[in-house]
Amino acid sequence: MRIRIVGTGRAVPAERLTTRALEAKLSLAEGALEAVTGVVERYVCSAESQIDLACAAAALALADAGVEPGAVDLIIGGCGVPYQPLPATAPLVMQRLGMADGSAAAFDVNSTCLGFLTAFETAGRMIEAGQCETALVFSSEVASRALPWQDAPEIAALFGDGAAAAVLRKAEPGEGKVAASLMRTYPSGWEACGIGSGGTRFDFRKEQEAFAAHSLFHMDGKELFRLTSRHFNGFVDALLERAGWRHDDVDLVVPHQASPFALAHMARQTGFAPERLVDISARFGNQIAASMPFALDVARRQGRVAPGMKLLFLGTSAGVSFGGMALEV
Repeated sequence: MRIRIVGTGRAVPAERLTTRALEAKLSLAEGALEAVTGVVERYVCSAESQIDLACAAAALALADAGVEPGAVDLIIGGCGVPYQPLPATAPLVMQRLGMADGSAAAFDVNSTCLGFLTAFETAGRMIEAGQCETALVFSSEVASRALPWQDAPEIAALFGDGAAAAVLRKAEPGEGKVAASLMRTYPSGWEACGIGSGGTRFDFRKEQEAFAAHSLFHMDGKELFRLTSRHFNGFVDALLERAGWRHDDVDLVVPHQASPFALAHMARQTGFAPERLVDISARFGNQIAASMPFALDVARRQGRVAPGMKLLFLGTSAGVSFGGMALEV
């Protein structure tokens, strides 16, 4: 796809919550949670909403691109958890950005932690098909609302809230392209990670106890590690082959920020040097689908992304899926 990123932006809530503060609040020994998670701090919503974060990130991305909201004709939300089950989140973001009725299409896609890549590819295909010219894709997450602090604080402490967005347009020759994208799903791990309530699985009126029992996030780390260790290397090789890239062609890896330890394992497993990975997980935690675009914006603002570079987005998601994109900027 001849698609390029013309602007990015990110946002976090005002409240910064350190792991040491969490340890004190939960009456845990100092350093106990930090030792098992590797996360030092994260940001959590107290006054802000998911829509507030999405709009803040979107406004920064539009300003970075030099694009007015009225020039956007497609908005796709790629959030792991929506603002509410119905309607979609994207139309509300469109409204809050001040865009007129009927001026754009707005809808959501959901592939959990890979939501941004799915939104990116969907928007890119629509731009290529001539259905739109300028797309805004965003991921905004309030992970702190449904974490198992009492039963599994070592899992809960991995996460943080945040949002990120990108503006996409068609690229002219020499301006970059999506060399390849790939997703592979391993549904044998479907039960390993998720939130059961909120959809149609449990009827709140008839199954209130089951609804409450499945309303918090759960994760089987051992099962996820088993699947990743068995299949992820082959997935990365297939993505690089599809792009026509060699391993050494990759200038920068922008991964899903699962955890500091998960990123270190990814570096060892795939053979990418740690300095070629964008790793912000210790400072921001796992921001679900916002992790990848958030890390991309950090890298761009730090000057780690330059024209002509080859970027590799890599991640895993609940389901279980592996996803990636090879992007020439």
